[in-house]
Amino acid sequence: MSNSFTNQVLAQMELWQNATKYQKKVYILPKHLDEKVARLHLKRIGVDLTVLTQQQADYLRVPVAGPYKPEHYRY
Repeated sequence: MSNSFTNQVLAQMELWQNATKYQKKVYILPKHLDEKVARLHLKRIGVDLTVLTQQQADYLRVPVAGPYKPEHYRY
């Protein structure tokens, strides 16, 4: 439940900070915000995430800091 609430708060912050970027319609939460929520919650429960090396990121063709999945990917 706290993940859902955090998703909603980050979405509201995104809309507030970038209001001109969005029209009045339904949007899916961007992957970078979804992954930020995951990092925040994992940190809170004591999970240490490893960070990709540049070599790993290049191999996977993703940025070192993410997002790691394309926008169309649904978990």
